Amino acid sequence: MLVDDHPLLRKGVAQLIELEDNLQVIAEASNGEEAIQKALQSQPDLIMLDLNMKGLNGVETLKSFKQADIGSKVIMFTVSDAEADVLQALRAGVDGYILKDSEPEELIEHINKAVQGELVISAPLTQILAKAFRPKVEKESILDTLTNREQQILRYISQGDSNKIIARKLDIAESTVKVHVKNLLKKINMRSRIEAALFVVENKLF
Repeated sequence: MLVDDHPLLRKGVAQLIELEDNLQVIAEASNGEEAIQKALQSQPDLIMLDLNMKGLNGVETLKSFKQADIGSKVIMFTVSDAEADVLQALRAGVDGYILKDSEPEELIEHINKAVQGELVISAPLTQILAKAFRPKVEKESILDTLTNREQQILRYISQGDSNKIIARKLDIAESTVKVHVKNLLKKINMRSRIEAALFVVENKLF
């Protein structure tokens, strides 16, 4: 589902998506209130959500999705590369943050990864996030706090793998992976998978 208050942009993105055999736009909305209703009706796998809209903005709309128990994955699709906007969206629980000036091929790649459960972030934003999320824990002590299994899972998280994919790779239950992820994030004093992944990549822990 595409949510944006600019009809021409929705049309352009929809035409791009429709060229892909495995992707289909099943709903569009021009504002947050309409998006909530259409998401409840159509239950899309993925919602591409504009950040700056009249009425409910993207973050407020995302929070409403969660309150309404809408289980769709949500990518913030915006022109804003401001650190405050990026961090606010990620802390609200988006599954990705993509800039509207992305190349078409890059956009489609991000959409496919997000549908599969991977975290997606436009490349220009990774340094902003790495700097903002840099924890106080020294990198040398990070791995020492984790069990071997937690280290394995952290490595897969840094590669963008979802819990489902990690469970398949390790031949364990997805619920077990969730428990390990919760425990390892607490141990290394990080708030999210994205934060942990960026720290691993920036510091070349593996």
